[in-house]
Amino acid sequence: MSASHAWRKFTFQNDRKLTLAGLIYTGSEPGTVVVVCHGFTGSKEGGGRALTMAEELGRLGYSTFLFDFSGCGESEGHFSDISLSNHINDVKCAVDFCHAFGFKSIITMGRSFGGAAVLCHGGTEKKVAGVSSWSAPADPSNHFSGYLNGTAPHERDLVPLTGQGGAVFVKKSFFDDLSRHDVIDRVSLLSPRPLLVVHGEDDSVVPLAAAKIIFAAAGEPKALKIIPGADHQYTGHYQEVWKTFFSWLRSHFPV
Repeated sequence: MSASHAWRKFTFQNDRKLTLAGLIYTGSEPGTVVVVCHGFTGSKEGGGRALTMAEELGRLGYSTFLFDFSGCGESEGHFSDISLSNHINDVKCAVDFCHAFGFKSIITMGRSFGGAAVLCHGGTEKKVAGVSSWSAPADPSNHFSGYLNGTAPHERDLVPLTGQGGAVFVKKSFFDDLSRHDVIDRVSLLSPRPLLVVHGEDDSVVPLAAAKIIFAAAGEPKALKIIPGADHQYTGHYQEVWKTFFSWLRSHFPV
């Protein structure tokens, strides 16, 4: 752990007046912060890896802000109310919180569904200096459509989504909301702010083609890193992902 950095707990509100839980790992002088956005059923701690990554970033001179999306982890709300619109708003409120905190430069990084959220948010939010997506879908509406087709809704109009962690339930409005967002259009608006796209070669959840589509849509400066043999969770490969991300940060946002 960096001698000048320490963990601090914070809460902040989104635009729906829900209280979101956050953790900041920072020093006495706010400089550059990485806002980390977890995956679909994840949490801010990332099973401990997000905490370790933040402390590695601290040793390099960067601050990290971790938070739980509404309905996840320690944040208020119900998971069944999840939507890409709500995720994008949560990212906005997290970035606004960091801006008010005094950070000079704000970079957003998102995994999977969180990656789609940071791409959509970053395209039009000039407070964001750079964006990195890890295992993000290029077309979330198409990606999730297979869950809805041929699935009988459960009580209260809930639809089950079955994945590696078991089944979770979302409202049918989740699918309608996805159709309102064009990730690729937002990606095209990021330039001249830098973009880093990371994806596992053997990702069976979000196909590798998604990363190539996102990369092709972006203007310069941009970078694409395909991790050989890595799955959606980067099992056994997360150190390589971190190395890539840290190198990108040092190149574009030196401290």
